[in-house]
Amino acid sequence: MFGMGWLEILLILAIALIVIGPQKLPELAKTLGKAMGELKRATSDLKESVDLDIEDFKNPMEEFKEDFETVVKDEMNKDEMDIKDTPEKDKVKENE
Repeated sequence: MFGMGWLEILLILAIALIVIGPQKLPELAKTLGKAMGELKRATSDLKESVDLDIEDFKNPMEEFKEDFETVVKDEMNKDEMDIKDTPEKDKVKENE
């Protein structure tokens, strides 16, 4: 947890017990627990929102990619046909 070992956590709890006192320590722990829960829920909601935004962005990009690939393939096929047709036209011109 936060890169701390059990010894560090135990030391922090002992200092908190001395500074805060045994009467207020359970209330403080309860408050910290609620705050951690709220933070966890907030980060979870934020992550879910970001994931949905990414999906909303991803779908149109996939469609664009597919359309772009189709256009490029069509143009390449046209160019290949033009290249194949060009030598035949040259041969006809030479024979005339």
